[in-house]
Amino acid sequence: MCLVFVCDEDERVVGRQAAPGACPYCGGMIQAMDIESQWRFCFLPLYFKTKRRYYCSVCARRLVPQY
Repeated sequence: MCLVFVCDEDERVVGRQAAPGACPYCGGMIQAMDIESQWRFCFLPLYFKTKRRYYCSVCARRLVPQY
């Protein structure tokens, strides 16, 4: 029996910059990363989106902004 994966999600970091504020867990500096995500089905791109995610540069936790 042959199992072939035909769906794929690819994420890559496009840009990185310092964000204002400090990490609530350790007090470290926060970085904002722009990430491109792309879903593919049989090598055909179906979905493309750019997201901004926030990470602490010291403890490497992902932070969620409070609106």
